[in-house]
Amino acid sequence: MIEQKRRYNITTFGCQMNKADSERMAGILENMGFEFTEDPNNANLIVYNTCTIRDNAEQKVYSYLGRQAKRKQNEPDLTLVVAGCVAQQEGEMLLRRVPELDLVMGPQHANRLDSLLDQVFAGNQVVATEPIHIYEDITKPRRESNVSAWVNIIYGCNERCSYCVVPSVRGVEQSRTPESIKAEIEDIARQGFKEVTLLGQNIDAYGRDLPGTTETGRHLHTLTDLLYYIHDVEGIDRIRFATSHPRYFTERLIKACHELPKVCEHFHIPFQSGDNEILKAMKRGYTHERYRDIISKIRHYMPHASISADAIVGFPGETEEQFQNTLNLVDDIGFDQLNTAAYSPRPNTPAALWDNQISEEEKSDRLQRLNHLVGVKAAERSQRYLNRVEQVLVEDINPKDTTQVVGRTDGNRLTFFKGDLTELKGKIVPVKITEVRPFSLTGEMLSLVTA
Repeated sequence: MIEQKRRYNITTFGCQMNKADSERMAGILENMGFEFTEDPNNANLIVYNTCTIRDNAEQKVYSYLGRQAKRKQNEPDLTLVVAGCVAQQEGEMLLRRVPELDLVMGPQHANRLDSLLDQVFAGNQVVATEPIHIYEDITKPRRESNVSAWVNIIYGCNERCSYCVVPSVRGVEQSRTPESIKAEIEDIARQGFKEVTLLGQNIDAYGRDLPGTTETGRHLHTLTDLLYYIHDVEGIDRIRFATSHPRYFTERLIKACHELPKVCEHFHIPFQSGDNEILKAMKRGYTHERYRDIISKIRHYMPHASISADAIVGFPGETEEQFQNTLNLVDDIGFDQLNTAAYSPRPNTPAALWDNQISEEEKSDRLQRLNHLVGVKAAERSQRYLNRVEQVLVEDINPKDTTQVVGRTDGNRLTFFKGDLTELKGKIVPVKITEVRPFSLTGEMLSLVTA
């Protein structure tokens, strides 16, 4: 490759796992001598880290890609990379569709970006989608935040939900060893980060593929054990984890979150549907009663815990009555936040082939009705914060009002208040909440209130 200023840009679609993968790929590129640029048109290496969960995310990738493929016709030195789940799903088909592509690589290959690019710079068009064991990555990620960091603890997923493409694009479960996770967290702490979020597609499955690792007699092969093992890393003030699966969520884990002061009282546990027949068709492996029981146990130990979830409407065969069961569950539980989606048929999933698909109009109507209820319930849940003092980890400036800083409560609620970022960034400060909205809060820093 002709020596010139090497600049890269990464566009990330989809989940937190993808964001974490992008940070690692950015770290690799910077190790290779590339510099980050905000503007993709100014970059000579472009990575699209893709998501295949929803059709619209996939279509967006193709439109972005089309523009850059056209640019490449005039700038042959431009390197185009598609990574992530669409790359895994489409493989060589992508090259046929967009022949200008240089590298197509699945999520399992993110840590190999440098060696794959070496092949590209040697003149090859490369497709890396074969299943491999994800080896430990020693490259430092280029993290988006310098207060809060993602830490992958398990890759892949062994579940077979009938609507979900993740197992076929992210591969089988591979847990990292407790030692490598702790070493990464210690390194993060040394860099001055205050919060870590442990990530896994199905985080409660952590450790079940590991041999019975022990240290001082303790078996370190569940998420609960891992939380105890990493809890006392000096410098880290908060620990979060996502995403949980109700099938594997245990009371022992709930107790650990209650007992360990650094673990945030915030749980993201998707329920997907409030109807048992639909849950069975989805192959989720639990009932709405089991889900409600988990939430009531969490609230028994931690009455103020924040609960967020994911839900799908318009799954094939869903009747109005079954949809009402989802509304009932949302109404009864009162989530702090709910990510909602209309069912989208995905390639290589059983549900996409069923002939009892719901019309787009019906899906759209149900999504609207669910979102309305979500907003109402979130506003109700927010009321509990009014006049309360919350501990807020300060992360950034409020882009809409630069006299304010923004941070998050233990329960992951965005909170705005007047303050100086240079003085407060990375600190946990007491904030008296003076204004509540469905999904965010405003307050006054306590020292200002009492002064």
